[in-house]
Amino acid sequence: MRLIILGPPGAGKGTQATQIAEHYGIPAISTGDIFRANIKNETELGLQVKEILASGGYVSDDITNAIVEARLAEDDAASGFLLDGYPRTTAQVTALDAMLAKGDHSVDKVLELVVDDEVVVQRLLKRAELEGRADDTEEVIRERMAIYHRETKPLSDAYAERGLLVTVDGEGEVDEVAERIVATLGA
Repeated sequence: MRLIILGPPGAGKGTQATQIAEHYGIPAISTGDIFRANIKNETELGLQVKEILASGGYVSDDITNAIVEARLAEDDAASGFLLDGYPRTTAQVTALDAMLAKGDHSVDKVLELVVDDEVVVQRLLKRAELEGRADDTEEVIRERMAIYHRETKPLSDAYAERGLLVTVDGEGEVDEVAERIVATLGA
């Protein structure tokens, strides 16, 4: 199964991605995790990404697409995967389609976790407090939410038009949400 998971920051994508991947026996691939690992290991890519992020910029589509394409070429992703944090732009959707078409594959489903903005804000404020993230103020979180809605809406719409988008209520206990996801995706 080839899946994409969408949802605002704090919706539980990372937590659910791990459970979904285990359920279907596929790797959960997070571009954020890949970036952080490269930064930590001070790879050439990591140094580039660190510099971009330090200046407040976004990692370019070219770099992100190359990272994803390399990761999808690994053996464990041959029979499927779950992408978390990619694609983020319509250009990345096009690039992913082209990557998959090389192997005569396509995305099977796009799962969008739907969580009320106020619930997300409270989750992220709590996480900021627990993890000592002083920069995660309510104002910053609300701006991230606005960016998410603005940038993700076109992706949701594009995948909905293709009949690939499924939405799941992301509120509640982790196991409850996981059960809803599996019921929605099937098998």
